[in-house]
Amino acid sequence: MASRRHAIADDLRIQISAGRIKAGTRLPSEAQLAERYAVSTPTLRNALALLQGEGLVEKIHGKGNFVRHPLRRITYVGGGRPSHTQFPAEAPLRLSIRTTNLRARGHLTALLGVRTRSPLTEFLCLSHEGGSPHSLARIYVPRDLAPADMPSESPGCMEVEARLAELRPPLAEIREKVSSRLPTPEEAAMLRINSTLAVLAINRVAADATGRVVEAALLVLPADRADALFTTHPTTEESGMKG
Repeated sequence: MASRRHAIADDLRIQISAGRIKAGTRLPSEAQLAERYAVSTPTLRNALALLQGEGLVEKIHGKGNFVRHPLRRITYVGGGRPSHTQFPAEAPLRLSIRTTNLRARGHLTALLGVRTRSPLTEFLCLSHEGGSPHSLARIYVPRDLAPADMPSESPGCMEVEARLAELRPPLAEIREKVSSRLPTPEEAAMLRINSTLAVLAINRVAADATGRVVEAALLVLPADRADALFTTHPTTEESGMKG
């Protein structure tokens, strides 16, 4: 027999899927739902947490729980940049960009291979679908390679990449590390996701022909809307070995 939290989540999920509760609708308060289902408030919150983890419900602090609009899928293409596919969405993804000058310390010294207190510039890029956060990226570049006029908003990632490419030398190597983990409290708050929802974390480090790291990107993509695609092209020698 299903637990009460799973039974409640199943009932709400069916109503959402059938369209009886429309996307964008604010659910009744947690106290009202707890009374309706004759359960304690903690049990009701656990049921909502299941739906939040699936990306069906979004909890907005101070406002309540809302049924999410269908999320656009984002596919990270290995060796390149994130590319977005149209998965029902009413408005294009847009980026808000915050630029901060800082000094390298801790993990940033190892990530970029620089000395402590080396001047860096951070670009914090938060994509939005409508009014909801969608994905997060922190991009670090040496201060001398940072554009002085990065916009505070952009219609997409390609414009940001183009601005960064204007000052940096040609890339000779891109190293990528992909892992699945739980979001940090800060990431969960910025993306407005449940702390139990796994995220796809991608560390991408790009270097020039001299080996200098000219860009390091830390991407956080919630697992309910993200995929990663890597394509390998066998060499002629490898292909011939199969014959």
